[in-house]
Amino acid sequence: MVLTKRVIPCLDVKEGRVVKGIGFKKLRDAGDPVELARHYDDEGADEIVLLDISASAERRRMLVDVVRKAADALFIPFTVGGGIRSLEDIREVLLNGADKVAINTAAVMNPFLIRCASEAFGSQCIVVSIDVKRVYVNREEPLGYVVLDTPQGRCWWDVFIYGGSRNLGIDAIQWAEMAVAMGAGEIIASSLDFDGTKKGYDNVFLRAVSERVHVPVVASSGVGSPEHMLEGFTLGKADAVLAASIFHYGLFSIREVKEYLASHGVPIRL
Repeated sequence: MVLTKRVIPCLDVKEGRVVKGIGFKKLRDAGDPVELARHYDDEGADEIVLLDISASAERRRMLVDVVRKAADALFIPFTVGGGIRSLEDIREVLLNGADKVAINTAAVMNPFLIRCASEAFGSQCIVVSIDVKRVYVNREEPLGYVVLDTPQGRCWWDVFIYGGSRNLGIDAIQWAEMAVAMGAGEIIASSLDFDGTKKGYDNVFLRAVSERVHVPVVASSGVGSPEHMLEGFTLGKADAVLAASIFHYGLFSIREVKEYLASHGVPIRL
């Protein structure tokens, strides 16, 4: 059976507004999250992802009122992340209208939260979001890391937490495998190197993760055109593609993207 691929707008929220930047920095305003969520639903998005990008770094809770208002405006699946630290946080977000909850920092700091959450709420609604950055190697390759060839050189991928502000020296590909083994039902793979560059996804990393886990992988960070989304599916072997600025600033509509993907043989819901 051929699985339908998904096109997902991402709403990065800071202080109640949608923002977009480069490498998780130099943020600029992109609009009201509830209005954008409703607009993308009307346009034909398959899902919406809303991430409170500063909640973990600021050690505060998710903006639940924004989640509730956005959920009330949507008729499509809705994933929410940012500031999720406990089963109680997950329960609260789900009760306020989210269909899936994305965990990043808390999952890395306490992987057993993934298992407890998947057992309590079902793995289908537990998403692990992974923020990564390349670490290039020259001569002597480090032991215990997955080192791969890229057009820019051989590298491995380091895991970052707290909104991309702190690295841990953890191999991201192995972490993705562990997260799925602990019960994650989906992986969102984001790159600090590619975020906001409009040069396309880090398809080497995406492909490596997609080939090693048995759950859907969502490509994130770097898309600047429908061609990049096609590459995310073909080169990166992703199950869904996430995009922000090209939708927020009107470069392409969701319909245009989907028609392009369908014309190139991607099974997509029009």
